Amino acid sequence: MEGSGEQPGPQPQHPGDHRIRDGDFVVLKREDVFKAVQVQRRKKVTFEKQWFYLDNVIGHSYGTTFEVTSGGSLQPKKKREEPTAETKEAGTDNRNIVDDGKSQKLTQDDIKALKDKGIKGEEIVQQLIENSTTFRDKTEFAQDKYIKKKKKKYEAIITVVKPSTRILSIMYYAREPGKINHMRYDTLAQMLTLGNIRAGNKMIVMETCAGLVLGAMMERMGGFGSIIQLYPGGGPVRAATACFGFPKSFLNGLYEFPLNKVDSLLHGTFSAEMLSSEPKDSALVEESNGTLEEKQASEQENEDSTAEAPESNHPEDQETMETISQDPEHKGPKERGSKKDYIQEKQRRQEEQRKRHLEAAALLSERNADGLIVASRFHPTPLLLSLLDFVAPSRPFVVYCQYKEPLLECYTKLRERGGVINLRLSETWLRNYQVLPDRSHPKLLMSGGGGYLLSGFTVAMDNLKADTRLKSNASTLESQETEEPAAKKRKCPESDS
Repeated sequence: MEGSGEQPGPQPQHPGDHRIRDGDFVVLKREDVFKAVQVQRRKKVTFEKQWFYLDNVIGHSYGTTFEVTSGGSLQPKKKREEPTAETKEAGTDNRNIVDDGKSQKLTQDDIKALKDKGIKGEEIVQQLIENSTTFRDKTEFAQDKYIKKKKKKYEAIITVVKPSTRILSIMYYAREPGKINHMRYDTLAQMLTLGNIRAGNKMIVMETCAGLVLGAMMERMGGFGSIIQLYPGGGPVRAATACFGFPKSFLNGLYEFPLNKVDSLLHGTFSAEMLSSEPKDSALVEESNGTLEEKQASEQENEDSTAEAPESNHPEDQETMETISQDPEHKGPKERGSKKDYIQEKQRRQEEQRKRHLEAAALLSERNADGLIVASRFHPTPLLLSLLDFVAPSRPFVVYCQYKEPLLECYTKLRERGGVINLRLSETWLRNYQVLPDRSHPKLLMSGGGGYLLSGFTVAMDNLKADTRLKSNASTLESQETEEPAAKKRKCPESDS
């Protein structure tokens, strides 16, 4: 692969990569709930109805468990020794326990008073256990279930883990499945396996899953090789890709190309002049994304400042200050200079993006990609039939769709077209199990479906086209051989005896 051979390899990992640093992308975990955030000092984060700051997590190892204390600070949680089975008092039967709401002596006002005093959630749970009249009569399993339920409600314990494909796919599937086209994490794992994603490959990907499939491919390739991402609209969406926190060296092998220019590239009518209008649209998308991020950041800073600063200004003064700041005539020379710098930076980004598009077009024109991954909300048939021309023979391709019927149509079209073998339409079945002592069983709630996959391998088309006439001749010969001769069809006259 000439295009990917000239790229510099990824940088060696820093010895402190197992520790959390300022600016890293991390995933917050509480029970089975995940949230991806970026570590920034004095940035308020809200997670599971709790707000806190991530300043204290810097310098700790990934996988450390923290507890939210007063003031929104995180403190590493010390491991507490669980009571042994001998010291526990448990009943043998729950049939005599009646849930009448009178078993708990502590009221909601008492619990709120304990919280206001700054008592930790662990101590609140312990007091709930001591003030429960039916706790000791419950079975050991019921006691563990009760403790787990109260801990989830009153203990604010958060674990900071390193982002990975499995964690992010579980997070998206649980929180926002529509953004990833309801792709389950086991289906994504099947895609990576069937597509033979590995270091050094030259891959083509067309996905509308918020960049999750692209990030999974980049993670598996480890910064070696090249990926050409085809995108619809003004620019690629890589929200999930950013959550991985890849180093800049990983982006050297990432290219992008607009989907509406693929036909011209296939027919040989593509030219550099066709991209003259394309970077403007994508730059506007980047600009809008950047301004949105800046606006959110400024709003967050304003919230923090207003929360901390005393209310000394009158509303009239604030209104006059806002009108002055919004009036373009009051802009100073620094702002005008920064506007020129912004325009120059915008032009530089446009030129750089245009250059990357031309490099992607050159890589696609070689038509020797090592694989194709399609996971989009569009109909897969026209996408696959056009993009397969960029894939080298004897290479895998995988198409994902949430529904089975579009892939059945795609399967039929591929059989009619030819040039592919080992076509397979599959659906993975997943069921979670609870594994605990004396109570391992399948979980009651399970996923109804994770989508469908159509996979196969490409073969050379030239020989197939040359053999079509031979195949048709062979089929006619076979039909002639299987057909009975005319003489045998005649009815033999009965001989007179």
